[in-house]
Amino acid sequence: MATPANRPAAGTLRRSPVQTASLVVGALFLLVGILGFIPGITTNYDTMSFASHHSEALLLGLFQVSILHNIVHLAFGIVGIVAARGFRTARGFLIIGGIVYLLLFIYGLVVPMESAANFIPVNTADNVLHVVLGVGMIALGLVLGRTTTDGGREPA
Repeated sequence: MATPANRPAAGTLRRSPVQTASLVVGALFLLVGILGFIPGITTNYDTMSFASHHSEALLLGLFQVSILHNIVHLAFGIVGIVAARGFRTARGFLIIGGIVYLLLFIYGLVVPMESAANFIPVNTADNVLHVVLGVGMIALGLVLGRTTTDGGREPA
């Protein structure tokens, strides 16, 4: 039984774990997108191109980025934050977003890094991060998306 001490205040939201995960993942993507545009945090900033493997800009000196790559991070962040408003949308963001990142991992393996087809661009560090993000997001969506806030099963 809820007591006044542990009952949420009127007008506050109770997020399920999957909604919280979507919010956190979205906020992290938003932060990464912003950091990608900050010289110093992004090394070789002056070489950043819109969409090309010729962009030698490296977020944290490690992850190859371009303007398009940063915009994708910003968009993913916004989608994750908005998706956190609902149980199903949060779960969907994590699972579908994870699938997208696994596809990006495969793209990074198949497309030669010096090819014009590498327009995102990605390097080895990006590939490793993409597979970790893909598996992690899918796991969060599946594991945390099994039950609602009150412990009941999500309706079909």
